[in-house]
Parts: sequence; structure tokens; C-alpha cells
Amino acid sequence: MAAVENGDRTTRADLVITGCTALVHGEDGRIDFADDAAVVVRGGVVDAVTTAAAVADLPATERIDGSGQVAMPGLVNCHTHSPMVALRGIAEDMPVEEWFNDWIWPIESNLTDSVVELGALLACAEMIRGGVTTFADHYFAMDKVAAAVTHSGLRANLGWAYFSGQGTEGRERSLDFALSANGSADGRITTSLAPHAPYTVDDEDLAATAELAREHGLPVHLHAAENKAQTDHSLERYGRTPIEVLERAGLLDTDLLIAHGTGITGRDLPVLRRATGRVAVATAPRGYLKFGWDTTPVRALAGLGVPVGLATDGAASNNTLDVWESMTLTVLVQKSTERDPAWLTARQALDHATAQSARAVGLGDRIGALAPGRRADVILVDLTGPHTRPVHDVAATLVHSARSSDVRTTVVDGKVLMRDRRLLTLDVPAVAAELDRELPALIRRRDGRRIQEYNA
Repeated sequence: MAAVENGDRTTRADLVITGCTALVHGEDGRIDFADDAAVVVRGGVVDAVTTAAAVADLPATERIDGSGQVAMPGLVNCHTHSPMVALRGIAEDMPVEEWFNDWIWPIESNLTDSVVELGALLACAEMIRGGVTTFADHYFAMDKVAAAVTHSGLRANLGWAYFSGQGTEGRERSLDFALSANGSADGRITTSLAPHAPYTVDDEDLAATAELAREHGLPVHLHAAENKAQTDHSLERYGRTPIEVLERAGLLDTDLLIAHGTGITGRDLPVLRRATGRVAVATAPRGYLKFGWDTTPVRALAGLGVPVGLATDGAASNNTLDVWESMTLTVLVQKSTERDPAWLTARQALDHATAQSARAVGLGDRIGALAPGRRADVILVDLTGPHTRPVHDVAATLVHSARSSDVRTTVVDGKVLMRDRRLLTLDVPAVAAELDRELPALIRRRDGRRIQEYNA
């Protein structure tokens, strides 16, 4: 571990976390753990990861005793729809076509700015408590989500979703938001263009999106090859898979985040291999299990060098925004799918949850590791509970035994958002009560009203 830079033992630090076990990254994604460690934060960045003894006398504005806890980079939720917590559990045990057409899209025709912001605030609280410090959001009224992010203290990449059925207005609004909001919230908000999917956005709009992305240096975040049925339908109608549709539109030459990809096939792999942009995939296994889908081909994507980040999707389908659960399920589902107990080890999963997820949302040089110069997005995970003892292997304990409720402290940009399980930036009872008052008007389904049609 590095000592405090330049041997500086006198200049006051903003925050010092001491006595913890620190998760540190080695070469090629290797995960290591340093005992009796300390993390020093100055100016919103990690100044040093060193020993507790080295900072025993270091003056600091705030100190946190990390004894019995693991300090690690905050988790990244690489694909979600945060305001959809308002629809948590409203439509269960049905195929995705019925879920969209008979429930979600009729209800979303009732969305108001107030519901979006309240849902996003509640989602931010849930993610802070679960150790998520950054999330990539894809939804409507994204200016209201940006307000929630600013208020909560979290970091986010935000994209205003659009369909071709909206005409040019949807695409223009997505661009206007991306340009105006990028760098807001003291730099914690970055932005993407957000076409919904190849089955709701036509080839012309996808190509126009690719051109706008190149012109303005913006990434693109969309759903594609969500399941095998979508891929089969695309082949039947167009003679191309959804991934091939993206290539033809020029989107694989942009920085692209693909949500789900459980319908990615063997014929898609050479297409992804020749992509010239930074292409990544977000996997959210809980929802796939609920809908009876296959899973993201993580091993095949790893062979291409494509980062696979962890995600939850929206709480309307996934029910929780618990990335910890996504990490555990990713490991288990991958072992089962590949019929290989040695594939996707706990350490590999932690790399997906941290460094690879950071790369997936375009922040690989800013977050995802506890290292000097990275933003100080840090969580402390308590491993003293009976369900985590004894600790023979820290990585295995984190992935297979620990829970999101073991996150004790969440820090973003050096600011403590939760300490000892107490939220410091959000009032959950007040937000939940206000959202409850909005629900009767929101969940009313009117015949013939849908925000979009699911016909993949």
C-alpha cells in the first residue's frame, strides 16, 4: 500500500477511515485485501490508502473507526429506472408482454413530475442504504431525477428515454437534457443519450442518435437483445439480430451501454469484437429469473474484453435496487448456466461490482477503486455479524454471506451520506408519505392509454 503522499503527516485531511480491511485492485482486475488499513480523503478524492499506524496522528476533520469492516469502492447500479420504485410489486407472475402492455405502460401514461422526483428520492435512499454510490438511470422527466440526485448526494449517469413514436421531439429532448445537465451536482451527474430499444426506436432514429453521440461526445444507454424472443423476432422481421441492428446504425462505434443482453447470440460475438466504441453490458439477473429468461452471457463477453456491470433494472420488475443481491445472483446463475463451479469466482464478482461497473458507465478513471486520485466513493461493510463469521476468505464472505444491510457507512465525493445505518441527506418517511398520496392517480389504468406498445 502507498504511504500518505509525500510523507504528509501534518496537513489536515477531510476524512480518515482507520482500522479497516481495504479492498484494493491489483493488475488485471485482481482483488486483494489489506488488513489494518486506512483511507485518507482530501478534496473529495482518495489521497492515500495506507496503514492505520501511518495516520494515527494525522489531523482530520472527520474520522471513522472501521474496525471489523471492509472499506471498498461504492457499488454501481449500471442500469435502473429509479422512479419505478413507485410501481414496486404492482404486476407480478406474468409474461413480459402482459407486464408491459396491460400494466406498466398504461400506468406510466399517468406519470407526473412529482411522482418521478419522489420515486427517484426513495430509490436514492434505498441505494445509499445498500452501498450504491453511482447509478445509471434511463427514464422520463430526467430533470426531476437530476434534482433527486443533487439532493441525495449520489453520483449518477442520467439519460432521458425516448421512443420513435414521439417523433423528433423525444430525441431532441434527450439531447437537450444531456447537454444541459452534464457536469451538474458539482460534477456528480454525467449524461447519456437514451433511445429506449431497437424495437421501439427505428433505424433512422438509431442512426441519428449515433451521429449526435459522435458530434457531442456523449455515450448512449439503451436496451437491446433483452431476451431470446426479441432476437428471434428481429431475425424474422429484419434478418438481423438487435446487436446487428445497432452495428448498422453506427451505435457500436460510440460509447454504448447495453442493458440486459440475455438474447446475445454466438453470431453477435464477432460483431461486438469489431466494435470501435467502448461497448459495455449491464446484467440484472433477478428480473431474468422472474421472467423466465436466459441470462447475460458474461463468460463470452469477458472473452471479448467487454465489461459487464451489475444492475437491478427498475423495482417494478426487480422489486429491489439491491446490487448486492445482483452480485450474488450473477455468481450463482453464471455457475449454473456454464455448468462450471470454478467460473465467476467471488473475486471476479467483486471486480464486476466495482471496476467493471465503473467502466460500464463511463467512469472507469474516476471511480471503481480505492486508489489515490479516484473520487472518494467508499462504503464500509460490517463483517462482525453471526451470518458472516468466521471469515476464512474475505471475498467469499462479501459475495456469499454479507448482505446489503451490512453496509454501515456510505461516502460519495468524500461526503458521508449514511453513517452507522443513519441516512444523513434524505427523510424516507416524509418522501414515502408524499408518494403514497400520489399513488391512487398514478396506478389507475384507463382503457386505450399506453405510453408505448410492447411488440418486440
